[in-house]
Amino acid sequence: MGDVWIRTISQSLVRADKVTEIASTRGSVHEEQGYSLKVIVEGKAHFLIDNSDLLGSLAERLEHARHMEDALLLAMDAARDAEASVVVCYEQDGERWVLSTASELAGGLTSEGLGFGR
Repeated sequence: MGDVWIRTISQSLVRADKVTEIASTRGSVHEEQGYSLKVIVEGKAHFLIDNSDLLGSLAERLEHARHMEDALLLAMDAARDAEASVVVCYEQDGERWVLSTASELAGGLTSEGLGFGR
């Protein structure tokens, strides 16, 4: 089994097995819309989603964020079963998590990948 990595919004990678917490908050830009999703690795926050466009009440936005947290956990579990090293990436257009092998990303190949989320 290969390593599992998660791509952040800054395009860096964090090791999934080092994640100690997954958290979501209201949008970082606007109080009335959006949400952010981050993982904590070795005490440092790494943002994975910063969606300032999602409208709705705070409760509705945080519920959406919780669904994305659950989808991230499912994607991480699926990635752990892969034989090769896998990167879990958030796909903004489809609002889902996509799994790609590290070799696909390094080679610039497109991946059919598995999707998790909306």
